Amino acid sequence: MSANSTTSDMLEKLERVEVRFSEIEAQLVDPTVSGDRNKFADLMREHSELSEIVEVYRKRKAASSDLDEAFKLKADNDSDIREMALAEIEELTPQLSEMDESLRQLLIPKDPLDTRNVILEIRAGTGGAEAALFAGDLLKMYTRYAEERGWKLESMSLSSQAMGGIKDVAVLVAGKDVYGRLKHEGGVHRVQRVPETEAQGRIHTSAVTVAVLPEAEEVDVTIEEKDLRVDVYRSSGPGGQSVNTTDSAVRLTHEPTGLVVICQDEKSQHKNRAKALKVLMSRLFEREEAKRHAEMAADRKAMVGTGDRSERIRTYNFPQGRVTDHRIGLTLYSLDAFMGGDMNEILDALSAHFQAVALQTEHDS
Repeated sequence: MSANSTTSDMLEKLERVEVRFSEIEAQLVDPTVSGDRNKFADLMREHSELSEIVEVYRKRKAASSDLDEAFKLKADNDSDIREMALAEIEELTPQLSEMDESLRQLLIPKDPLDTRNVILEIRAGTGGAEAALFAGDLLKMYTRYAEERGWKLESMSLSSQAMGGIKDVAVLVAGKDVYGRLKHEGGVHRVQRVPETEAQGRIHTSAVTVAVLPEAEEVDVTIEEKDLRVDVYRSSGPGGQSVNTTDSAVRLTHEPTGLVVICQDEKSQHKNRAKALKVLMSRLFEREEAKRHAEMAADRKAMVGTGDRSERIRTYNFPQGRVTDHRIGLTLYSLDAFMGGDMNEILDALSAHFQAVALQTEHDS
């Protein structure tokens, strides 16, 4: 497909968007519509989604009109007018190209889940105690990043180990555009470093799996009570010691899928059950999303793999002080800062990469 035909197709889409935007604006001032709260809210949401596209498109139309006029004046008999026209052409041509690129980006279908909160699950994979310690390090990294963005974290479940490591943990991360920012973090994270317990100074390789699940809303998933098996028991801490004297820990088993969620953080059985149910709903919702969008390879099993050392999306090499994201081939020699929550450079690059892939897919379709 040629660049001209691509631009022509884009402009046709933009014309339709502008027409729809005008229709929405007319409906929003219609008293019969403003009286319907749900319809009015839906129109306001659509208006907000289209407003930036229309604003840029209208600027593009004005610039294109000015450029056409400048090309006409380029042939004028007056040398001053010709000079002015050439200067305007030189100024407007790159502006038009920039606006076209912005519009292409804006026309990429938005992921409706990007604004969702997430259930972030971190699980120690291959590597024993060292993998558990690194799982704890990743939790600190994401916690620092979340705090810098003003997001809030709530522990949903935690299984720790005696040396301070984490066997597995699930946290709810709430805030603006959390899923859109973290959705590419799902996968196997590989660490290469010398464990504190290693007397010979040998570098060990371990793996931790991360899953990023969009928080499910009640309308997304229906869980029948008959499909749940609920087991309660006493919570236990590192090493198996009891941390509670009542049967407050809850294990939910969703029998149709075999999914199991355990929560024991709270002293209240009711609170643990509510948290476990929220995690279960998000896992089930993510499964359904994966079925509907198989091309995104987003089902949980594919996301986290087996936790084996050979599978990885990113490597954290402590002896060399580097972090490498293998999907985009980007290496940073600022590992300490990255582990301290300074993740934006890689997250921005990942976002740009997958946006470019989506844009290419949109062009090819």
